[in-house]
Order: sequence, then structure tokens, then C-alpha cells
Amino acid sequence: AGFADNTLGLPKLCPKENIPVISREVLFTYLSHHHTPDRIVVAGVGVEHEALVEQVQKYFVEKPPVWKENAELVLDQGLEPDASLAQYTGGVVTTTKDLSNICPGSPVPNLAHFVLGLESCSHQDPDFIAFCVLNMMMGGGGSFSAGGPGKGMYTRLYTNVLNRYHWMFNATAYNHAYGDSGLFCIHASADPSQLGEVVNVIVREFAAMAGRIGQMELDRAKTQLQSMLLMNLEARPVMFEDLGRQVLACGERKTADYYITEISKIKEEDIHRVVERMLRSRATVAALGDLHRLPALE
Repeated sequence: AGFADNTLGLPKLCPKENIPVISREVLFTYLSHHHTPDRIVVAGVGVEHEALVEQVQKYFVEKPPVWKENAELVLDQGLEPDASLAQYTGGVVTTTKDLSNICPGSPVPNLAHFVLGLESCSHQDPDFIAFCVLNMMMGGGGSFSAGGPGKGMYTRLYTNVLNRYHWMFNATAYNHAYGDSGLFCIHASADPSQLGEVVNVIVREFAAMAGRIGQMELDRAKTQLQSMLLMNLEARPVMFEDLGRQVLACGERKTADYYITEISKIKEEDIHRVVERMLRSRATVAALGDLHRLPALE
């Protein structure tokens, strides 16, 4: 919905009608365009550097890809991958669907889902850290959380939404940052009969972001973000993935200390600046389930 028919808005899963036309040549053509040295990062954690370089030399340098040895494996050599920048459009996508049989016999009730989003920024944008702090400040989660008592209970979506509206099953903020754009959104779910109220509550929370932010609230969000960063990096697999992702996206790896310092610099005016920037964009709306109580959104 947010990037209608372009780049980030294209289907994440292969459309059903495309499956019959996927051939061996189509797959090798895709590999030849996207699995190229300038798009690959080989990362390692807990391995000797020389040993890793030796294996990379053996399997990535000395051995040519099969499509180089047999040109018939790929289609038109003149084809180029789409390198266009993401164009944020905003928009509305709704899908009416009976979800009552999704979790039979489980405590999860029949829910209608609503997502409201606005354009944020890329992960290389100077405002990226401020958006991350805003995301942590909004927080949210489910009406029941298995993560332990007190986890995120002072975030806005808990105090202003989940604690006030017993019918709200879930309300969670997300900040999706990509290479050239981003989307800040709130996903909420409730009984279909409450969908009109869900929309009003979430719109009100977006508007409230432009209001006053208490110093304690801001400090708590910054501390939670720093804590989450450090706890995640305690796990080797996460450290490994972080290393590869940063080099692939930025060309270098920035340490946790760098991000801890940048997070600590965020002030109330920084949050207000990114909120004003976000509120100037056209809204993105997605809804799924029994939508008979969904108000007109165009």
C-alpha cells in the first residue's frame, strides 16, 4: 500500500500466476544479475581471518559461476536488474477475509487487523536514530505478554491504548527502514465489531506524537533502545548478522558504542522534527479480516 506497484510495494512472495513460467534459465538469469561480487558480503565471527579468506578465495574467486561456463543457462544478456529508488505513494489496501478458523481451539479470538503507517526514513538518513527512539517510545505489544512482568509497560501504546481499552488485543509500533525509504506504522487488532474505534484510537496516537514529551519518558525510551541493542549483540548469531548487514548496507561496521552515543544525543526537539516530517506524508492503510465496521478511509 505504501509503495504502490513499485520497488518495496511489489509482491514479497511469488504471484501464483508466475510459478509456471519459472524455468531453470530464469533462475540462473536472476542469480547472474543479483549474486555478483559487488552485492556479496562474506562475514565470519569466531573464525580465523586467514582461514576465512582462503575459503573465499577457493569458492568465490578461483571457481567461476556455472553461467560463465555455459552461456545458454541465462536469458538475454542485455537484461539489467531494476535499480530504481523506492517511491513512497501512500494508499489503502483492504482484504475482507474470514479469519474465524485461523486458530480453532486456541485462546486467540477472531480478530480484524488494521495498520496505519507514514513515511519515515532510510537506515542511512540522519534521522534514523530519532525514529528508532520514537518507535521505542511508542512500543506496545499484546494484551497478554509472555516476556515477563513490566516489559515495555510504560510505552505509550500500553499506557494509552492497551491499558485503557480492554477490547484491544494488540497494538504495536514498527519502524521499517530500508536503503532508500522507510515506513513507521502501528498495527492494531481487535474484535471486528470494534474496528471503527480501533481506527480512531490509532489516529489519535499518531496525532499525539506531535505533543509534549516528558523527559522521563524520553530517557526511558533511549535507555530501553540501548539495552535492547546490547542484549541482542550478546548472541553470536546476531553479532554475525549485524556485521554482515552493516557492511552490506553501509560499507563499514559501526560499533555498539557508536550507536549508544548517538542514541544518548536524541532530544525532544529531534523527536518533534521527525514526527512533523512523518505527518507531512500521505497515509498508508492496510486492513485484513471482517471489515464491515471499517470506516471510509479514502
